[in-house]
Amino acid sequence: MRYLPMVLTLLLSASALAEDNQAREIVEEAMAQWRGQTSYSEISMTIHRPDWQRKMSMRSWSQGDKLSLVRVVEPKKDAGNGTLLNDNNMWTYSPKINRIIKVPSSMMTQSWLGSDFSNKDISKSTDILDQYEHELSAREERDGHTYYTITAIPHEDAAIVWGKEVLIIRDDYVMQEHQFWDQDGVQVKSMKTLKVEEMGGRQVASLMRMGKLETPDEWTEIITRKIEFDLELPANIFTLSNLRNPRQ
Repeated sequence: MRYLPMVLTLLLSASALAEDNQAREIVEEAMAQWRGQTSYSEISMTIHRPDWQRKMSMRSWSQGDKLSLVRVVEPKKDAGNGTLLNDNNMWTYSPKINRIIKVPSSMMTQSWLGSDFSNKDISKSTDILDQYEHELSAREERDGHTYYTITAIPHEDAAIVWGKEVLIIRDDYVMQEHQFWDQDGVQVKSMKTLKVEEMGGRQVASLMRMGKLETPDEWTEIITRKIEFDLELPANIFTLSNLRNPRQ
């Protein structure tokens, strides 16, 4: 009988490990659902403030989990602004000054083009897989779907500003909400999916809103107008040369 507590401990540990593995797999599938092997999308972004509103149209490409390019096409005064991510390196290009600028890691959480999305958000970074531990915190059945709540805690040596991130992912791997919490355990901002549509042969979040909790009347929405997955992309698309002189 003295071995019973040890057996129970081992069983509970194995169960917790299995759930943690499941949590990571769900996040991996959600990232894959979002990116595909490759992707091309046409999106619009609205930055809303109490006294003004700004809209932009963009085109975006991605390959695997380390390469992505986003380019503004409208309005005319912003056209040509671009952001390139290659592994953990990011560059931006502004045609007004005709310069490519490397974004330091310390600036990855800064606003992208004045929006509520950060440089890291817009680049479709998968740091949440590489630099976090994942825990399946809850599951809920509603609207004919299972919703998984996954808490992501950064590794102790990870260069992450957040104390934790909380993901709510539907059983078809569409991200429903992404919460960002500070080191003091206070939720700072949240990205919510407001509309899901079938596009490119899969369910995707076609309307997302990002905003800070302390300023609910300030937010940024991204609408996906078109998206294609697993298409062949030109070999030179994710280069600094293409960032400056677009050929797509």
